[in-house]
Amino acid sequence: MKISLSWLKDYVTVDVDVVKLSEALTMAGLEVGALADRYAYLDHVVVGGITEVAPHPKADKLSVCKVDVGTGIKPVVCGATNMKEGDLVPVALPGTKLLSGDTIEAGDIRGEASEGMLCSEAELALGTDGSGILLLPDTAKPGLGVAAALGLSDTLVELDLTPNRSDCLSIIGIAREVAAILKSPVKYPNVQLPKGEPPIEELTSVTIEAPDHCPRYAARVVTDVKIKPSPFWLQDRLHSVGLRAINNVVDVTNFVLMEMGQPLHAFDFDRLAEHRIVVKTAQEGQTFTTLDGIERSLSSDMLMICDGSRPVALAGIMGGLESEIEDHTTAVLIESAYFNPITTRRTAKRLGLSTESSHRFERGVDPVGVGRALDRAAQLMVELAGGKLAEGVVDVYPRRFDERVIELSLKRTNRLLGTRLSQDEVGLHLKSIEMDVEALDEDRLKVVPPSFRVDIARPEDLMEEVARLRGYDQIPTTNPISHTVARQPDKKLKVRDRLRDLLPGCGFSETVTYSFIDRDACDKLLLDGQDQRRQMVPILNPLTEDQEVMRTSLLPGLLTTMYKNSTQRSEDLRIFEIGKIFLKTGPDQLPEEVEMISCLWTGARYAETWHFDATKVDFYDMKGVAEAVFAGLNMTGVRFAPLTGQDVPYLGPGHGAQITAGDERLGTIGELSTKVLENFGLKQAAYCFDLNLDRLVDHVSEEKHAKVLSRFPATTRDVAMIVDDHLEAQGILDFIMSLNQELIEGVQIFDVYRGSPVPEGKKSMALRFTYRSFERTVTDSEVNSIHETLTQKTLKQFNAQLPSS
Repeated sequence: MKISLSWLKDYVTVDVDVVKLSEALTMAGLEVGALADRYAYLDHVVVGGITEVAPHPKADKLSVCKVDVGTGIKPVVCGATNMKEGDLVPVALPGTKLLSGDTIEAGDIRGEASEGMLCSEAELALGTDGSGILLLPDTAKPGLGVAAALGLSDTLVELDLTPNRSDCLSIIGIAREVAAILKSPVKYPNVQLPKGEPPIEELTSVTIEAPDHCPRYAARVVTDVKIKPSPFWLQDRLHSVGLRAINNVVDVTNFVLMEMGQPLHAFDFDRLAEHRIVVKTAQEGQTFTTLDGIERSLSSDMLMICDGSRPVALAGIMGGLESEIEDHTTAVLIESAYFNPITTRRTAKRLGLSTESSHRFERGVDPVGVGRALDRAAQLMVELAGGKLAEGVVDVYPRRFDERVIELSLKRTNRLLGTRLSQDEVGLHLKSIEMDVEALDEDRLKVVPPSFRVDIARPEDLMEEVARLRGYDQIPTTNPISHTVARQPDKKLKVRDRLRDLLPGCGFSETVTYSFIDRDACDKLLLDGQDQRRQMVPILNPLTEDQEVMRTSLLPGLLTTMYKNSTQRSEDLRIFEIGKIFLKTGPDQLPEEVEMISCLWTGARYAETWHFDATKVDFYDMKGVAEAVFAGLNMTGVRFAPLTGQDVPYLGPGHGAQITAGDERLGTIGELSTKVLENFGLKQAAYCFDLNLDRLVDHVSEEKHAKVLSRFPATTRDVAMIVDDHLEAQGILDFIMSLNQELIEGVQIFDVYRGSPVPEGKKSMALRFTYRSFERTVTDSEVNSIHETLTQKTLKQFNAQLPSS
C-alpha cells in the first residue's frame, strides 16, 4: 500500500516528521517498507534564466534560447512562444527522466545544439497546461532545483500490510491509525448530495440471485454527465499513488477506492440492456471479455454483474468492454457492493487476474461503508462531470451483517500481555480506533468493533489492538515461568541415533529415498503374489509414474541408488537407510507403518591401494557388519539361521539367512539374486540386510555390566573335525559352550575347508578353544584332559570324525 503524505494530511493533522511517523506506524503493526521523495524525478530539472531568444535559422517555428542554469549558459532549442528574455523557466538537463518515461539527451536540432529542454507544467506533471513553457516566480534563482523553487515537497510512504488489515488499504484507513497514534481527530470528507430527480426507481433496479456471493449491492444513477479530463488536483492525487488518470468519471471511482478503500465501478447506463442490474453466477463454459480485451472462460461458481441480457462485469474484479465509460457517455450507473471474499479470491486466482478491486474484496471491505463510498462518488461526479443525480439509491441488502459484541476481561488481558493496564487505559486505546466500549463491571468490558475492522472477532484480537496501541516497546520484558521435568529420551530414538553412529563407523553412508515407489517394485523383487508387501497404498495424484504407490520395502530405493551410482562408474558402494514402510490394512483404513533399517554393500571389500588387493565383498563381510551393529547396540542372543520357505525370494538360493533374537525374527541377510539385480539394471553382486527396527528395539539392552578380567594367562588348543556340509557352525559353538566347562573361555572357528581329501558332502572345520582360570595358571596336562573330553563329546554329538593322519 503506497500513500502520499500530503494526501494523508487532508484527513489527519501530522505534526511529526515523516521518519518518526514511520517508526510509530511500524511499532503499531503497520510496517513501513520504504520512504521516497515523490518529486525525485525533478532532481535534474533546474531554474533557468533566459538571456537571449533568437529565431532558429533553419526552422520557422523553433527558437534558440540561451539559458543561464547556474553553472553556465546553455543553448536550448524550443518550440514554445510564450517566453522572452529575462523569464525564469524550468530546464530539464541531459539525463532527466520525466514521469512520461522520456529521457532528455543533449543533441543537435536542425544544426543547432540543444543541451536540455524547457518544460511546460504538463511535461513536469505539475498541471494540465501543455500549451506553453511554465514561467517561474521572479524570486527563483538560476540553478536552483525546480522542486525547491516551487516549494514542492511530498513523501511517499510504502506500507507492507498483513492480509488481515484490509481496513488500512485506504488513505482514510491509515489516517485512522495515525490519529490513534498522535491522538488527533480524523477529518472525514463532508459529503452533501444535491436534491435529485427523477426517483431512481423509475430508472433502474437491482436483483441479486446469488446472495451468498453478494450480500449487498447498492447503486446510484447520474445523468447528463460530460466526459472530460479530470481537474489537476484529482489527477495529481491519483498520480501520487501510482494510478493513471483516465477521465473524470473513472478517476472519481479510483479516487474513492484509494480514499475510502471501497472498490466502485461506473457503468455506461445507456449501454445496460433494460437499464437494470442482475447479480448472478456465470454459466459453465461461458465466455466474457474484460476491459483488458482478453476473452475469459468462466465456471459456474464465478459471480457476474449482468444487465437485462448479458454479463457486463466480473464481480469485484474487472468490468467488461460492453459497458465501459466512453467519451460520448452521458449517463452513469455507479456500483458499490460487498462481494464474498472467498468467491472473489477463487475467481481472481483461477483467471490469473489481480486488480486493486480484487485485492480489497479478497481481504474483506467494510459492509456498512458501501453506502458512504457510493454517496462520496456521486457527490464528486456531480461536481466534476456536471451531472444530475437521480433521487435516492437502490440498496439491496439480503444478508445483513450483525453487529459484533465482544466481552473483554481486563485481568486476562493483563495476564496475557504481561501488563498492568487499568480499565480506563484499555478503554481509551480501543476508543482511539473508533470502537464502542462500555464497562460491565470492574473486570469486564463490552466492546463493539467498527464495521470496517473485519479482522476483529474475539477477545484475543482486542488484546492485540491494546498491545500495539500501547506500543510493543512499552510492554515490560518478563521471563516465562516454567516447570521443566526431565525424562529419559525415547528408547527407539536412542537406538536410531546409535545406528546412525555405528553404520558410518563401518564405512556406510546414509541415504534418504522417496517413500513413493514404482508399482512394479514388488515384481522386480520377485515377491510372491500372496506376500503382504504386495498390498500397496496407491497415491491419488502421483508426481511421476515411478512414484505411484507407497513403499513396502526399503530395498527398491537402495537398489535404485546403486543403479544411479553405477551409471557414474561409482561401483564401490556402502549405503543404508532408516525409514518407514507402509502396509495396506484394508479399504478406508490407514496403513500399518513399520520402521525398517536396510543396508547394501557392493564392490570392493577395501579401497584398492598398494598394500591391499582389490578383493570383492562377500556374505561374511556383510554378516560382520550386522554383528558389529548388534554388539554396538548391546544385544545378546542374536542368531543367524538358514532361511525356510520362499518369503525372501530376492536373496539368492542358499545365499541368505534369517536373523533372530529369541523366538522373534528380526530380519534377513544375504546376497541379492542375479535376477533381482537384472531387474534393476545391475550387473555387480550386492549384499544386504533388512531389519525390522520396531522389533529390534525390544532386544536392545540399556544395561551395561563390568566383567572382571583374569590376571592369569590363557592357553589355546586347536582341533579340526570332519562334519556334514549342511551343519551350521553356530550349532557346534552353542553345544560346546552349553557344556559349561569352567575353564573354557571361548571357542571360535578359524578355518573351513571343502575338497580333496575331504569326502564329498563333508567339510573340515577347524576350531580354536581358549582356556583360562581366574584362580591359577592352568597346566598343560589339565588343559589336555579337558580338551580331549570336549572334543569327544562334540564328535559324538554331531557324528563327526577327526581327519585321518
